[in-house]
Amino acid sequence: MDSFSTIASASEGIYKDKGSKFLAFAYPVDSEEEVKEKVDNLRKKYFDARHCCYAYRLGADGERYRANDDGEPANSAGKPILGQLVAHDVTNVLVVVVRYFGGILLGVGGLVQAYRLATADALANAEIITGTVTETYTFTFGYPDMNRVLKVVKGMNLEYYGQDFNLDCTMSVKVRKSLAGQMKKQLEPVESLKITIV
Repeated sequence: MDSFSTIASASEGIYKDKGSKFLAFAYPVDSEEEVKEKVDNLRKKYFDARHCCYAYRLGADGERYRANDDGEPANSAGKPILGQLVAHDVTNVLVVVVRYFGGILLGVGGLVQAYRLATADALANAEIITGTVTETYTFTFGYPDMNRVLKVVKGMNLEYYGQDFNLDCTMSVKVRKSLAGQMKKQLEPVESLKITIV
């Protein structure tokens, strides 16, 4: 898989039922560390809320995911949030739903609907974009081969960084996963080149 759908920037949604308010926040994320930071920030900001439930999907296929009910009945909050991420076919996305209790119990069915609809609202307000699956490689090569390596890198319009051009040169590049084979083939004639995937 070479591309995936995600959201361009943070968005919000809201759902109200029997006095309870469900504030939904959707964020683009790339790591579990980013998820933790965003959830912690919302817990601090909405410290007076009863629950701070969330779900996220990470990876090109959404293969890394988690759902958290934060004290709500099992599978009544995190699972419906995650279900909306799957239904909208987005990944690298975190949705946190902050609940203010209105004094009237909603029951498990009411909670499932509230968390699902709050999440759907946040995702409906988000701009869905297509992301590209990339791989990062580090090249090590002799200085005499620098021009040959740079010609391939620039010719394929690869994003490169962290270059160090001394007697032994190093450079890191990001390449679209589907183009990695083509890049390696073009670099085969460079005898001093060692390629490491990061």
